[in-house]
Amino acid sequence: MSSSSAFRPSPVSLFRGMAVAVLAVSLLAGTGCSKFRKKDDSNEGVPVETLYQKGHKSMTNGNWSSAQETYKRLIAQYPYGPYTEQALIETAYAQYKAGQHDDAVSTIDRFIRTYPTNRNIAYLYYLRGLVNSSRDAVFLQRVWHLDPARRDLATPMQAYNDFSIVVERYGNSRYAADARDRMAKLRDMFARYEMDTALFYLKRGADVAAIDRAKYVLENYPQSSYQADAIATLAAAYTDLGNTTLANDARAELQKASPNHPYLAGKWPDYPSHLRRLNPFGGDASAVGH
Repeated sequence: MSSSSAFRPSPVSLFRGMAVAVLAVSLLAGTGCSKFRKKDDSNEGVPVETLYQKGHKSMTNGNWSSAQETYKRLIAQYPYGPYTEQALIETAYAQYKAGQHDDAVSTIDRFIRTYPTNRNIAYLYYLRGLVNSSRDAVFLQRVWHLDPARRDLATPMQAYNDFSIVVERYGNSRYAADARDRMAKLRDMFARYEMDTALFYLKRGADVAAIDRAKYVLENYPQSSYQADAIATLAAAYTDLGNTTLANDARAELQKASPNHPYLAGKWPDYPSHLRRLNPFGGDASAVGH
């Protein structure tokens, strides 16, 4: 027998070696899958009450992502029942706190469609108002110096509608008073938007457009903080148009409503300087009064 043939494995031993290798790989693969399965299915088959308590603990600790994951499993395993309803409510709140506004609104809308008579339905409308009013909060606070055409008040308008549902349908709920206060603040925001736009037109000599905006404020937001500014806009625009009668009427009305308004002293509107309007950190660059 040659030295080379002495170390060549026989077909039988080769087959045995391959079988052992295949078996080892299979065992390792099985072990690995078992580990992954155990990790992925840690909530599999867990009683609904236990799942809820786990998710609620994450909520209490401010772990919004973990809470959502646990509640997602709860809802998938137990699609009906009081724990599921509460899990949906808390999921929406967790999404709101995590800044996942679209997901929060989607969850709230799903709840309202599925459980329209739930005892917590007022809270869901209130929460939807909070979500919608917070979507563009930073934007709305910082961009008054931009061209009015670049602003979008769609979500604050939706928030106003949400809060109005709470006030009108569920006036005795614990959320009605706060919803009413938030509506007042939103009305001021809308009125300010209209006034800022009116002054945008007034500065550019579009007096008729400025008058239309001022009248809109007076007619639609009669309790806002910008009533005097709206009247002053009418006085200024009518003066520019040469309509002395209407300008004097507006001035007299302003004298009654706000005798200390700066327009009466010739100090309004006080348009911001060009450099201030270009400065993104310059604060509120609007000519609207406060």
